[in-house]
Amino acid sequence: MNLKKFLGSNLLLFLLFIYLAIPTPPEDPIKCSSKFTNCTIKNSYGMFPDRAVCQAAEVLYPKTEQELISMLATATRNKRKMKAATRFSHSITKLVCPDGQDGLLISTKYLNHILKIDVEAMTMTMESGVTLRQLIDEAAKAGLALPYTPYWWGLTIGGLISSGAHGSTLWGKGSSVHDYIVELRIISPGEPEDGYSKIRTLNDGDEDFDAAKVSLGVLGVISQVTLKLEPLFKRSITYLTKNDLDLGDQVVNFGNQHEFADITWYPGQHMAVYRIDDRVSINTSGDGVYSFIPFRSTPSVILVILRIIEDIQESLGVADGKCSFAKLITGFLRRTAYGLTNNGIIFTGYPVIGYHNRLQASGTCLDSLGGAIITACPWDSRVKGEFFHQTTFSIGLKVVKDFIEDVQKLVELEPKAMCCIEHYNGILMRYVKASSAYLGKQEDAVDFDITYYRTKDPMKPRLYEDIIEEIEQIGIFKYGGLPHWAKNRNLAFIGAIKKYKNAGKFLKVKEVYDSSGLFSSDWTDQVLGLKEGVTIFKEGCALEGLCICSEDRHCAPNKGYFCRPGRVYEDARVCTRLSSKDQQK
Repeated sequence: MNLKKFLGSNLLLFLLFIYLAIPTPPEDPIKCSSKFTNCTIKNSYGMFPDRAVCQAAEVLYPKTEQELISMLATATRNKRKMKAATRFSHSITKLVCPDGQDGLLISTKYLNHILKIDVEAMTMTMESGVTLRQLIDEAAKAGLALPYTPYWWGLTIGGLISSGAHGSTLWGKGSSVHDYIVELRIISPGEPEDGYSKIRTLNDGDEDFDAAKVSLGVLGVISQVTLKLEPLFKRSITYLTKNDLDLGDQVVNFGNQHEFADITWYPGQHMAVYRIDDRVSINTSGDGVYSFIPFRSTPSVILVILRIIEDIQESLGVADGKCSFAKLITGFLRRTAYGLTNNGIIFTGYPVIGYHNRLQASGTCLDSLGGAIITACPWDSRVKGEFFHQTTFSIGLKVVKDFIEDVQKLVELEPKAMCCIEHYNGILMRYVKASSAYLGKQEDAVDFDITYYRTKDPMKPRLYEDIIEEIEQIGIFKYGGLPHWAKNRNLAFIGAIKKYKNAGKFLKVKEVYDSSGLFSSDWTDQVLGLKEGVTIFKEGCALEGLCICSEDRHCAPNKGYFCRPGRVYEDARVCTRLSSKDQQK
């Protein structure tokens, strides 16, 4: 059999998008050997960036705010390290990991109730374990909407605001959900005279409000959130595919022209897909639905086959096969409008018009009727399917054109390298606005979300590793990109806190709310600049993004990968594959 044809099989692509009727939900990220003690916690992808196993002595599941207060007070009295945990644990970084083995996890799994909807004031109050999907659905029932949200609805309100999650817009207050908070209740460690817990209700305008909006979980446990909503509306979506030659010139204007604009960029194919997405009159005909195809359930056997093929491509260095497969995937997604339908069943053409709540987010792979793992979310760690790195950073509008042009220069040098990104549907570009949150976005920017293959063997290099690493370092260091707090590899956080002008104010609030650091960990102290160690220097560390290479041993010299300068950004240090001849130079 011709290997290249096999790796790019149309039949395989067809099978990829066969969806069965009984999806299986992700498992609980917390596992305990004795009911609620001797526990481990992982993220939804099954692995943290440093592959560490996060342990906790105990997990508690409060069902009311009063139970939460009591549990936190007891832990504070006993000086236990704590972390809030969520139902799906979607943060790639180790925000959820308590220090050591004796820590306590407080899960918001059952703090998942909508408490009040004030239609007249257009506000919704909810517990922090409410999912984005619940919020969207309940708001719509009341004729209301949260205008901008992440596209994946399997996030909890507490988790997404604490990490600065966002949608895409340059309009109004911007796309960050935390900028629509009008009130927030947070439970923090207290003094003996407080009963060892401190309950604070913060409103927009309060002194500590901008610290609590994006807190990384180090101020305590958010118990309740009140969001400002608006009347439910309709949107019109059209995807327009164009050559990316003038992408750098178009990117800012496009974001200003369309309220919900985003761009999916396929640099190796010299192609950009512009999402023309705006409000229309509520009377406009249309009942469209957006169920993004990569967020649907996929048969587990297909996920396994796809991963085996990708592993073979990487092991054999079959770039042509990877490029062919990437074109099949991206072509299929474009032809099927990425999961848009005009009536909830079929796609008949653009524009797709529908109610905002049916277009703003999706994630049907979370649906469940139980049973065995027949289907799953593509990244479900119970299935040997997708396993990837995610590099996500925002670059200010003033320099975003320069960043795009640098990436295009790398494309000219190694066009096949971009197939490693396009295999995962290219680079998603979303728009964000400057936020008043101390750890929020510092300026109007474009957020670049890049997903790419991760090997199960941490000592095994990747195909075109140097090019992807150079893009990462260009964005984060040359152009000062802000890393997403809940995504990225360790190196993205080198010096990150220095990019936040109000970081000092945040740390002062942290000292007041949790002077003993019970909700802090080595990881949060490192990213907040309170400790060294955000990077880990050891053999092969650059392969996983645990460090930027400075020696060949940080790469994989025994496999032909050596530490070398970047090809466009010479200050970059990347793991480059060298031929035997080049190694002798």
